Amino acid sequence: MSAETVPVETLAARVRAQGFAFVTADTMRALLQRGRGLDGWDRFAASWDTLAPDTYLAALGRHRRRRHAVFSAAASGAIVREPHQPHYQALHYNRLQGDIERWFEPMLDEIADNPSLRLILEFCRDFFAVLAPAVVAWHIELHQFRIEARTDEPGEPTPEGVHRDGVDYVLVLLINRHNIASGTTTIHASDGRELGHFTLTAPLDAALVDDGRVFHGVTAVTPLDPSQPAHRDVLVVTFRACESA
Repeated sequence: MSAETVPVETLAARVRAQGFAFVTADTMRALLQRGRGLDGWDRFAASWDTLAPDTYLAALGRHRRRRHAVFSAAASGAIVREPHQPHYQALHYNRLQGDIERWFEPMLDEIADNPSLRLILEFCRDFFAVLAPAVVAWHIELHQFRIEARTDEPGEPTPEGVHRDGVDYVLVLLINRHNIASGTTTIHASDGRELGHFTLTAPLDAALVDDGRVFHGVTAVTPLDPSQPAHRDVLVVTFRACESA
């Protein structure tokens, strides 16, 4: 099915039916652009080269780089960046690093204001509103991730294993893959049954996940050429409903 034949309501119906949807890059590009260009995309993607080490995982012998930002949005109107704050997940959701406040380096201001990122945020707000029309305001967190794969140590996109994030909805958007194999996303029911799997391979390939209904995980990535750098770059956007704007 081409991008032109996948309206938002059809995509929303997939998420309602199975708890997730895999969206190809061509379809995602059409959904984001809405007749406009993805202005600033090259600068946006290049910002993954500026990510800071995830010192929390480094303490456990794992290698990941990231930046973090928090936004808020009403059902319509401006999407506003909030002051920098920690990322927190309960131990129930993150068995590896739950119940602690994790302070990551903030997303750069010029990236938070990047036109491509703003299109992504607007799409998410409008799409998740189709799934949850009664929500009046959203708490939004953005995570820029670079998972590094090394000769002696595969990269782990989800070191906590198959999990939920403890939010309402999640977008996982591939920015780039360089010299890696695997990285397959799996979706699971609460009893552990696998409901589907797919691999984000092209920039703008995406997963839309109803985090309240399904669990997700990603298999480890390994270098294709062990002598060269290898990494997987993704943007993760989470939406959690708030009681008021």
